[in-house]
Amino acid sequence: MESDLEAWAGWHPRVMAERMAGFGGPWFVAAGWALDLFRGEQTRAHEDLEIAVPASRFPEVAALFPDFVFCVPTGDGNLTPLTDGDLSALTDHEPTKSHQTWARERSTWLWRFDVFREPHDGDTWICRREESIRLPYAEIIAHDADGVPYLVPEIALLFKAKGDREKDRADLHGVLPLLAADRKAWLRDAVARVHPGHPWLDQL
Repeated sequence: MESDLEAWAGWHPRVMAERMAGFGGPWFVAAGWALDLFRGEQTRAHEDLEIAVPASRFPEVAALFPDFVFCVPTGDGNLTPLTDGDLSALTDHEPTKSHQTWARERSTWLWRFDVFREPHDGDTWICRREESIRLPYAEIIAHDADGVPYLVPEIALLFKAKGDREKDRADLHGVLPLLAADRKAWLRDAVARVHPGHPWLDQL
């Protein structure tokens, strides 16, 4: 699948939460939207919507969206559509392969969300960038006023540190003053471990 890679019209997290109501496992909104849910307002435009689920539970998530085609990035700028057999096989996190799963709505042929298939050990989340960072799901998921689950801000910022794009730096500057001291300390230690010498460390 080579065409229309930019055909994104990501859902609002509230729409995603409604569609995920039948899922019995942990899940959360990730990336930039997670930080806006933490702040309680949308602070910038979001091109897409990313959510994360335990890798072993992904087939259950896919089953909630029969009106979608799921695709995996191939690493060369293209995407490979997944068959029903492929969906059932995507239950393990493999560090050498993409953790992303783009979801395309059949009726509009627009990309609506991206599912991150995350490594885990039972109810323990494992950071895909550094497997020594492990936390119970109960400690990494918060909820906004509408009950939408989102990744706690210090972990969302840890993932944004790798890109260090203009929007990532803007998110850091907007969220950092709102973080409690213990969350700032966690973020500083995690960035130092995953990205030694990172320019964000001076600010943290």
